[in-house]
Amino acid sequence: MKYSKSIIAIALTSLLAACGGSDDKSETPQTGVFSLGVSDNPADAKVVNIAFKQVVLKGSDGSLSFDVSEDGELKHVDLLTVQGQEVETLVSGQSIPVGEYQMCIYMQNSEVADTNSSYVKTMDDMDAGLVTNSNGSCGGEGAEEEGTGRLFFNKAFTIAAGVNNFVAEFNLSQGLQAPHGNKDYWTLKPTSVQLVNNAEVGAIHGMVDASVMADCEAAAGGSEFSPAVYLYPTATALENMLDFRPEADVVEPQMAPIASARVNPVTDETETVIGYEYEFGFVAGANYSLGYTCLAQNDDPEVANGADDVDAPFFIHVDEQDVTVTQGTTTERDFNAAEAPAT
Repeated sequence: MKYSKSIIAIALTSLLAACGGSDDKSETPQTGVFSLGVSDNPADAKVVNIAFKQVVLKGSDGSLSFDVSEDGELKHVDLLTVQGQEVETLVSGQSIPVGEYQMCIYMQNSEVADTNSSYVKTMDDMDAGLVTNSNGSCGGEGAEEEGTGRLFFNKAFTIAAGVNNFVAEFNLSQGLQAPHGNKDYWTLKPTSVQLVNNAEVGAIHGMVDASVMADCEAAAGGSEFSPAVYLYPTATALENMLDFRPEADVVEPQMAPIASARVNPVTDETETVIGYEYEFGFVAGANYSLGYTCLAQNDDPEVANGADDVDAPFFIHVDEQDVTVTQGTTTERDFNAAEAPAT
């Protein structure tokens, strides 16, 4: 059975082994092996390609820089190909001292459509440039070439002796902004990426019954649909499940989602669709609520979209409550036909 994954993020893996214990009594700094990979929460696009250049770890004793290019070329990663718990490696097998660090990831900005740089391919097969508006060094280190953007992780994290696995997760549904005003390019907000400790996370996977999807489409009307499952804090009631929107537009008990995951077809060996699945790959251990919608394409993170929106209506069709995520495990939760509201 072939599975099509449904979420994206950047995975940071540090495999650390304590040094020392030799016959001489001198203190040897502890070091570890550092690796960095990529994964995401999806956006309404066919391709979200980032051309990565460099990763920098900023520590108290200076900064460590890792060139992520391949054979002198930028490291291209289409985030939509590494969804769910899948990752793409950026840095592998680098020995670094233990301690506290901040991290910067550098990418190539492009304001014009250029598949040799960072770009977005929309659902109508049109290419456009992709930039992040942040730039600058990370403790004096960083890509200095013109057109370099920076994703800066301000919150310090600890590299300890032993195994340290982190995920820098892209929430594209919240942080990828379509062209607006006089701009022809897409913008990736640096705040759309967060770092989580892999030792503290689990995953959520499930199926969505075709009848649930059909009921949502019938309620929505129209002809354009983009199915997705939204993740909310625990005990968020269906009527309080909002879209991604500016924080000022969220009034309790209503809740904006934490993340979203595409609902993708599952095919067999003959490419026949046999079901529909979703997956959240890196979720902190806690209790959550889930909501299904067929109108994710109308969810603009800069605008409050509701069911009464004339141009871009959005609503959550059905919900799942009491979804418990446990560290190191995958929670299975399906949206079944019996759970769809009666018409």
